[in-house]
Amino acid sequence: MKYLSKKIFSLSALFLFTFLSVNSQGFIVDRVVAVVGDFTILQSDIEQQYLQYRAQGYTLPDMKCLIFKEFLEEKLLLNQAKIDSIEISESNVEQQLDQRLNYFISQIGSQKELEEYFNKTTLQIKDDFREMIRNQMLTQKMQQEITGTVKITPSEVKSFYNSIPKDSIPNIDAKVEMEQIVVYPKLGEDAVFEVREKLLDLRKRIMEGESFETLAILYSSDGSASNGGEIGYMAKGELDSEYAKAAFSLKKGQVSKIVESQFGYHLIQLIDRKDDRVNTRHILMNPRITPDARKRATSRLDSILVLIRADSLEFGMAARIYSEDKNTNMNKGLLVNPNDNSAFFELKQLDSKDYLVVRDLKIGEISNPYESVDENGKPLYKIVRLRSKTDPHKANMKQDYTLLQNMALADKKQRVVEDWIREKQGETFIHIDDSMLECDFLKKGWLELKKQ
Repeated sequence: MKYLSKKIFSLSALFLFTFLSVNSQGFIVDRVVAVVGDFTILQSDIEQQYLQYRAQGYTLPDMKCLIFKEFLEEKLLLNQAKIDSIEISESNVEQQLDQRLNYFISQIGSQKELEEYFNKTTLQIKDDFREMIRNQMLTQKMQQEITGTVKITPSEVKSFYNSIPKDSIPNIDAKVEMEQIVVYPKLGEDAVFEVREKLLDLRKRIMEGESFETLAILYSSDGSASNGGEIGYMAKGELDSEYAKAAFSLKKGQVSKIVESQFGYHLIQLIDRKDDRVNTRHILMNPRITPDARKRATSRLDSILVLIRADSLEFGMAARIYSEDKNTNMNKGLLVNPNDNSAFFELKQLDSKDYLVVRDLKIGEISNPYESVDENGKPLYKIVRLRSKTDPHKANMKQDYTLLQNMALADKKQRVVEDWIREKQGETFIHIDDSMLECDFLKKGWLELKKQ
């Protein structure tokens, strides 16, 4: 769902947990162990990161030295970002904070439980975490500035592949390419009327004093229901256009009339507004799909199947003419994997309903009609054709070029950043405390600075 999609930051959420846990106990003593330009590194920074890694099960040798190296490189990037006047808007920082907190709230149960666990208000928790988020975003943006023009050629991809030790070449799971023809069951007027009546009744109850949050938990069909319908700060471009139009027209605390979006029917309440972003909560309902509507959708697909199997119509052309999925109908029904923009999916990446159908198809075979859902959670019916299938194998240039290209590009960018770091070591004021000199990595460039 475009405006409700959660970027899952499981690792970041764990960082939030351990960061706040260590912070709340307050047993780490600060000590400056390095200065990089205008930035300092504290002993407490290293200890906190060390505890985070330990909480995740990492027990690498010289872990604290590795963490210290990460901090030195981060501070170099931050210092250059300051010199170059690179900034991150407060609204973007707030968005990241809200995304991570919302995810963490979904894991712990509720905002109230989160506040009780840490004995802090949500605002205090965000204050604790804000600077860390801002620095992470600045570091990423500075790296993008450094590597923004880096490209990779086919010959470089080949050289990278040949340089990978044979026992380190990635194992690739079975992958499939598939095409689809989608039909949405048509909603009857009675079903739409029923949903609108329910929402009107809920709106009346809210106007009479009942809690919007409680009613969202009880009645909303969206994943945000467990959070009282709250979806966090969003810009107009991140919201469905009709949802955005209604949300940005509301005053704080005001409840909208019924809003129809591509996701269904909503009541929306404005919680807060900051610059070009709004924080809203909503109740989402979708009309009930009648058995007759399901039957008509299936019958339509059966008719299309008859034409294809009789060789009266090629599958790709049928998708172009009849499929109601705008993301694939102009591409002859071919699905694109959003993770890497290729046409290949690992079986484990498929929706469970698609998986159960596709796993048993032979190449070129077309499924019977079956029920599934789209990326917005809306029910649909479809038929799929298995275009190709690869068995589990070691990555190779013929079958996995896109994967290897991405790996080679990431490796090249990493080397560019490392070269940049070596260059900046000689241009930036750096002081390293004697207590850290036991770290071996310092001998490669950093200790020369210590002697100056």
